[in-house]
Amino acid sequence: MKTLVVVQARMGSRRLPGKVLLPLAGRPLLERMLQRLLAARFPFQLCVATSVLAEDEPIRQLCRRIAVPVISGHPTDLLERHLAAGRAFGADVVAKIPSDCPLIDPAVVDRVLGHFAVLSRDVDFVTNLHPPSWPDGNDVEVMPMRVLELAGTEAKLQFEREHTTPFIWERPTRFRISNVTWGAGRDLSKTHRFTIDYPEDHAFIARVYEELCTTARPIFNLPDILALLAREPALMRINARWSGKSWHLGELGQLQNVSLGPQGLEWRALHSGG
Repeated sequence: MKTLVVVQARMGSRRLPGKVLLPLAGRPLLERMLQRLLAARFPFQLCVATSVLAEDEPIRQLCRRIAVPVISGHPTDLLERHLAAGRAFGADVVAKIPSDCPLIDPAVVDRVLGHFAVLSRDVDFVTNLHPPSWPDGNDVEVMPMRVLELAGTEAKLQFEREHTTPFIWERPTRFRISNVTWGAGRDLSKTHRFTIDYPEDHAFIARVYEELCTTARPIFNLPDILALLAREPALMRINARWSGKSWHLGELGQLQNVSLGPQGLEWRALHSGG
């Protein structure tokens, strides 16, 4: 069973243009993130899926330089872009990981991919986002190619195509869904923002890299980050104003399994696996 990890990346972010090439410890953000994914132990093929737009040529150049395969597809239809990647590499299973996760822990990737591998005959979709519990920016969603193909055929709404997987997780009675939780009742998804959409996010992530990334040990893990934040809690304030923000806020009128509660976004538990 061939697993393909697809990292979607583009230069034209609405909130922070060019964010995937912003510097982190002397290297472009996307390169740092791909280094972290390649440190995962679960066997998979890695590729970057960018757009056909000329503005995304720097992403193609970076991928060629570091020998990571790259494909170019539809600028806004991310569902179609993931399908094109899956077909190009002959994948049986596709994992979606966005390029705005430069602090993603390789161990989280291993855990979610391993969870899917164990249950592959009994699930159609494995995620760690419904409901979320990991620090924001450790997103991994996994599905067999047959389910991705089905979504590509039937998904019609713009947000279903732009965000790749909502067609699947919005239909828990149709698809067998399993969620991988952190465990021990921990939920840092609303308080620990490790993703990048705003300048403050880059400032925070850059500080983490300055403190933890060394030539001898370029790959640090989630416990390392949490220990750093416990020692220097002021770092958390750099991008605290954006904690809990996500694209779901703009689609609440159409989403069935995400709502706005007193503490922010709330996800209906689709499955208790993990």
